[in-house]
Amino acid sequence: MNDIINQSVMGVHGVGEEAVNQLKTLRIFTVGDLLEYFPFRYEDYQIRDLHDVKHDERVTVVGVVHAPASIRFFGKKKSRLTVRLLVNQVLLTVTFFNQPYLKNKFQLGEEATVTGKWDQHRMTITASEARFGQQQKEQRLVPVYSVAGKLTTKSLKRYVSNGFQQFSGHIQENIPPFLLEKYKLPSRREAFYQLHFPQSKEALKHARRRMVYEEFLLFQLKMQAFRKGQREQSSGKAIEWPTAEVRQFIEALPFPLTDAQKKVINEIRNDIQSPYRMNRLLQGDVGAGKTVVAAICMYAMIKAGHQAALMVPTEILAEQHVQSLQSLLEPFDVTVRLLTGSVKGKKRRELLEELKLGTIDIVVGTHALIQDEVQFKNLALVITDEQHRFGVEQRRALRSKGEDPDVLFMTATPIPRTLAISVFGDMDVSIIDQLPAGRKAIETYWAKPDTFERVMAFIEKELQAGRQAYVICPLIEESEKLDLQNALDVHMILQQYFEKKSQVGLMHGRLHPSEKEEVMEAFSRNEVQVLVSTTVVEVGVNVPNATVMVIYDAERFGLAQLHQLRGRVGRGSEQSYCILLADPKSEVGKERMRIMTETNDGFVLSEKDLELRGPGDFFGEKQSGLPNFKVADVVHDYRALEVARQDAVSFINGDAFWSEDSFKWLRAYLVKEGVFEGEKLD
Repeated sequence: MNDIINQSVMGVHGVGEEAVNQLKTLRIFTVGDLLEYFPFRYEDYQIRDLHDVKHDERVTVVGVVHAPASIRFFGKKKSRLTVRLLVNQVLLTVTFFNQPYLKNKFQLGEEATVTGKWDQHRMTITASEARFGQQQKEQRLVPVYSVAGKLTTKSLKRYVSNGFQQFSGHIQENIPPFLLEKYKLPSRREAFYQLHFPQSKEALKHARRRMVYEEFLLFQLKMQAFRKGQREQSSGKAIEWPTAEVRQFIEALPFPLTDAQKKVINEIRNDIQSPYRMNRLLQGDVGAGKTVVAAICMYAMIKAGHQAALMVPTEILAEQHVQSLQSLLEPFDVTVRLLTGSVKGKKRRELLEELKLGTIDIVVGTHALIQDEVQFKNLALVITDEQHRFGVEQRRALRSKGEDPDVLFMTATPIPRTLAISVFGDMDVSIIDQLPAGRKAIETYWAKPDTFERVMAFIEKELQAGRQAYVICPLIEESEKLDLQNALDVHMILQQYFEKKSQVGLMHGRLHPSEKEEVMEAFSRNEVQVLVSTTVVEVGVNVPNATVMVIYDAERFGLAQLHQLRGRVGRGSEQSYCILLADPKSEVGKERMRIMTETNDGFVLSEKDLELRGPGDFFGEKQSGLPNFKVADVVHDYRALEVARQDAVSFINGDAFWSEDSFKWLRAYLVKEGVFEGEKLD
């Protein structure tokens, strides 16, 4: 968009061929890249009054040297230098470790500026650095850049300074003037200047605020423009919702729908009746009733004369969905069939033929559904459960089985709203944030590993009452690298403990699918009372009689996974319990355990998990779908994200964006990003 800014970084004074190669390691290729390579933090050397500084805080003070510095050596290389400074009539002791060369710089009666950790109780500062004379007048907020290889911070700062002096006049504004005025944002050039050369904390704050909004706005414009394009290009068809039949089906359910379920069904009904293809994400906590919502929507499609498909990640989950859907739908003459890799031979050929002829209304399956041989007569609704477990191509392949079918993605992994509107900005998001009436909250306890005997006694008490228990371990076999409880050892220990009293089963990822199925069926029939397992039971296992979940080394799991595991119990009418066996050493680990014992709300947990882990770790870097924002942070800047999204929606759906000059740069940006072709914007 700006040839001068987009020229090679070699155009900056002082940047030769060697520097160009060094800058490449930081992905700095152009002048623009250099100017947008912002510091990741700032050292604060602003002078503060000690009355305003908390204990153990980092502080910078200016004082007069009150007594000559003294030094003490410990061995050849270790030393401690002590000096007394008079700071605003308060006499402080300042200590430096292993910096003996500073001794002669502290001159009696002269000023010195020191930075370090403030000990309020002892009136001392453990200092990391000192400045003297002219140095004290240098920049008080010092940017810290990330560097790599042979490139030094000093060199990078010089290149940035030279680049700004030469090219700052060519930094183009990309936000319309009325938005700068509305949000009181500095210009793009001023924001760049303050981020690289901050004049004050206040100026830095406003510069950062401007760049956060810019990054979020550009990202959301792309998402909303893409969504608009998809909607306009899709040949989705409006399907009449059979209101009377659906109402009759809902009234026949053995339980009333929650208000949250009713709201979501109405949102999906509006999508199905619209001429655009539905592209909706349905979030619901464990036990919130997503399957019933899916069943109602599939029933509506069948009564409207179409077919539906439900794709799930595991065979066990597929079988459970078929059983629950058959019990709900077959009394209403709806045929539900299972298609997985285990369905073979004549049975498979007959099933595929019936699908093609349209005599099967609903098919539930694993990724076997997306194989070329699977054809439908008139597929109109595609539902993907635990959607994050399938790749984009797998989801697209299932969608292509029909003529632009409506698509509903479901997940029991609560995704924080801050991420949902970012990662799934091209989707509509529905949330079931209400549990069915009468469901008892799972009581969660954090126990230390040395309480094993008490935990076993508690499990035994529940087993004697006719209940069942899960015991989850992070590893299958013993590992030399990690001192974690493993499933094989725990299985052996529990077999000895419950000998002749209860059956103990074992399940892990290395078992053949048929072996896993056998173990789970035995557990479901209560032929096995205690199931020792790895996290393969995280999704889709439904045993209402299980009331105890014990998780070994719980600190090794994220909050979202702990919550998923906990959700395997609490599915019946009896009180259920989750026991976290953990001895976390880190503060984050302790915080996870504390949060788990305080709430059963998956959405509260997901927000906390996001704060503790960050968006990349929440989804896994490759799956997150988030760009690498240079300044913005989706966790801490979520309010700006929401504002940017609302603005992007109104711009993309309004007329002014596509015609007025103030939006010219943003329109060109969408062309450059390949969202629209140039002629569509003329």
